[in-house]
Amino acid sequence: MSDSLERLYSSVLAARERDPSLSRTSKLFRDGVQKMAKKLAEEAVEVGLDAVQMKREAVVLESADLLYHLAVLWAECGVTPDSVLGEIDRRERIYGIAEKLPKSAVSAQARRLTVLHGRRHGVSKN
Repeated sequence: MSDSLERLYSSVLAARERDPSLSRTSKLFRDGVQKMAKKLAEEAVEVGLDAVQMKREAVVLESADLLYHLAVLWAECGVTPDSVLGEIDRRERIYGIAEKLPKSAVSAQARRLTVLHGRRHGVSKN
């Protein structure tokens, strides 16, 4: 799967500079991160609704759309598939393969990211 994600991500990056009238991907970059996030959320909802209705083929098709929109958003945010896969590997080492971070760990991680963000932007904690 990581090879497919890498190829998708590379294609997204290559399409970024194309003519927005000819490239859906380029148009998303032109429209900005809010539009990208909206499209990602729409696709996630469609996957969820199709799953609830047990529409296997629709889940497959909508999941591909979801991954495409995720790759576009990653590219805009400077996130690579390798960085996400690295986080999955890190979590596997700590919590096991199919586990999500416990809520307490997510809260601690969010606090660390907030502190780091503040340091990068010259915001003090006082």
